[in-house]
Amino acid sequence: MHTVVERELEMNLVLSPERSIAVPAKLAYHSDDPYAVHITFHTCSDSPVNWTFARELLVEGVFRPCGHGDVRVWPTKFNGRSVICMALSSPDGNALLEASATPLSAWLERTLRLVPPGTEQDQLSMDDGLIALLTPTTPRDELWLRDPWRKKDETTPEG
Repeated sequence: MHTVVERELEMNLVLSPERSIAVPAKLAYHSDDPYAVHITFHTCSDSPVNWTFARELLVEGVFRPCGHGDVRVWPTKFNGRSVICMALSSPDGNALLEASATPLSAWLERTLRLVPPGTEQDQLSMDDGLIALLTPTTPRDELWLRDPWRKKDETTPEG
């Protein structure tokens, strides 16, 4: 059985050092996708913006600056409160977001209790996935799975 750990969270999109706007976000962690965290930003557009990246990156980013390229995370203080900053880059643009460290860390702690670091592999049902992938689902699949180069039995009439 797979579990989802979710948290609604208000983040701030930093527009300048003096100005930011609130952006509702939803954090999600799926035990059947144990290496990833998912963040959905509900912007003023018709469709939400989704980001997926390594849970390990977020865990490390709570304590020290980390990440390269598209996702960078670091802790800092702003107006006397602890925040976690996320710099996100894509071909569509860049965004600097900040979240209060307390609710973000509490949510992250719940994911770590559900799937402790180093046990992620145990959550992956590789055998079940391979069985589902290789099990014929229609009679036509049976034809494709036969060995086309098998030698014909000499007692079997050609046909």
